[in-house]
Amino acid sequence: MAGAEHGGAEAFYTRLCVALAKAGLEQHAVIRHHPGRAAALREAGVATTELAFGGFLDRVTTKRLRAEIEAFQPQIVLTWMNRATHFCPAKSTVGHAFVHAARLGGYYNLKYYRGCDHLIANTRGIAAYLTDRGWAEDRVHHLPNFVAAGDSAAQRRGDLDTPEEAPLLLALGRLHRNKAFDVLLEALAGLPECYLWLAGEGPEESRLRRQAESLGVAGRVRFLGWREDTAALYKAADLFVCSSRHEPLGNVIIEAWSHGLPVVAARAAGPEELIADGRSGVLTPLEDAGALAAGIRTVLSDDALRIALAAQGRKSFETSYTEAAIVGRYRTLFEALAG
Repeated sequence: MAGAEHGGAEAFYTRLCVALAKAGLEQHAVIRHHPGRAAALREAGVATTELAFGGFLDRVTTKRLRAEIEAFQPQIVLTWMNRATHFCPAKSTVGHAFVHAARLGGYYNLKYYRGCDHLIANTRGIAAYLTDRGWAEDRVHHLPNFVAAGDSAAQRRGDLDTPEEAPLLLALGRLHRNKAFDVLLEALAGLPECYLWLAGEGPEESRLRRQAESLGVAGRVRFLGWREDTAALYKAADLFVCSSRHEPLGNVIIEAWSHGLPVVAARAAGPEELIADGRSGVLTPLEDAGALAAGIRTVLSDDALRIALAAQGRKSFETSYTEAAIVGRYRTLFEALAG
């Protein structure tokens, strides 16, 4: 995996490798240089190599990957998203036979995947996108993500200058236009009683801070930066909001469910696939701050609805998105591919 410094796909890659190691799968991880990620993998007993996964002029990474494959002799090479798949050496150039599977977390340009034998999609929508573009159904596999549901004490509101009695909204993600945190801030302007904790970092932070000032909501927004202790944030909040205008999956929704937190989300592809509207969450139109505010207000004002949404979300998590369930599905697929 050639991941970014932070991100949901990168976090899940690490969780999956660690979980597969616990399940007894022998693996060798090859990642872009990242001391923290490498340390977490090695601590779990996963042999890990760090490579550059650089730009156009990087001539070394593919050569090193070829050497790692020939040395480890895996039955399956799993590449994670575009860049790692692009750098994977052609099977004809490697002195060891393997099955090449790639995992996609979005609606990517498929030119990077021409050399793959199988594709893994983490949503049904992405799986349909692949088959619609000519991939045979028996070469496309839907395997959703799981989330870490570890327990934690709630983050103390007072430590983040947040009144105990205020309705508290939580949103997490990269501060990028795709996440539509600008729409969430507009919605917050119509919810004068609410506070918002926004955890993440990214290129939109300065603009979002300026927007919060211009909307008059800066005093009720806490920009928390990238947080590893997200369980503590979920435990403290009253409602989770996913405002994304583009969200292929929505790990954060599954995480909120795992912590028993009700969810309001915009109708991006991932949330719409995950959420049964009115049962496991509330869906609102994309990029509609008024509708998002109305959805939030509806849930916060109805205790019975809030409890029911949280309970059904937790049930959805326990049924489909636990570590044991997803690791079992990965192992079943790997055993089938390895023959």
